[in-house]
Amino acid sequence: MSTTLASAQPTAAPLPKPATTPRHTHAGTTAMGVSFRGLGRSFGEGTTSRTVLEDVTFTVRAGEIVAILGPSGCGKSTLLRAAAGLDSPTAGEVLIDGSVVSGIDPRCAFAFQEPRLMPWKSVTENVALGLPSGSAKRRRGVPSTVEDLLALVGLSEFAGHRPREISGGMAQRASLARALARNPGVLLLDEPFGALDALTRIKMQDLLLEIHTAEPTTVLLVTHDVDEALALADRIIVLGSDDSGTAKSSVHSGATIVRTVEVPGARPRSNASLAQLRSSLLASLGVSHH
Repeated sequence: MSTTLASAQPTAAPLPKPATTPRHTHAGTTAMGVSFRGLGRSFGEGTTSRTVLEDVTFTVRAGEIVAILGPSGCGKSTLLRAAAGLDSPTAGEVLIDGSVVSGIDPRCAFAFQEPRLMPWKSVTENVALGLPSGSAKRRRGVPSTVEDLLALVGLSEFAGHRPREISGGMAQRASLARALARNPGVLLLDEPFGALDALTRIKMQDLLLEIHTAEPTTVLLVTHDVDEALALADRIIVLGSDDSGTAKSSVHSGATIVRTVEVPGARPRSNASLAQLRSSLLASLGVSHH
């Protein structure tokens, strides 16, 4: 993803204050709970088989923001793909709103680390791609839903721009708007701010919380950033591969849950009040001093 901008490029207007509508999206879709039951995933066969996830069991409550932490290669993204129906578990199952996920699930929307916008389409057209395929809204062209989402993420002034004409942060906002256009019961975010600079990342974290206030869907967020998890999540799941509560990589067994943390305090949270928990989570990830 390119974040290089011309010096004359315009700056986005301040984000509007979204309205609060508990547990329902703009189109009335209810946030849905997600349950992982004994989930396992292996790749390859015989002597070449490699277990990535093993016996992962937890539930995400409807409307909750849950962050998944763990070392690289421990299966965090694989977990999200299983929830979306983009990958099939070797063992166990995923349930959304009480029914088993079997194939690509329209109740979910996925946002990746890269915005993955179509370069030949405008911001408006890219967001409209998120509307359910074949829906009446999509056939009518640019619906009010898309206009509302562009306003929500502060991109109304850039609706006609192409991806190359906006910044990386703006492109990521468009990606989030596209995901929300599906009215998802579950929003899956795979390190959505990992490629952004530090300042833009903070702004995007604030935006996600504003979006969640206005569109309070269930959110499952994969991140390597402990501070991001503490700022955004109601609860943090730490994946690892041993029995000591430390998330260490292992070639012998797949990752499972080694720790679950309820993050205290209402958002926005004070870094000072979470300092001890931050150090404890870093220690769970094998970082002793930071």
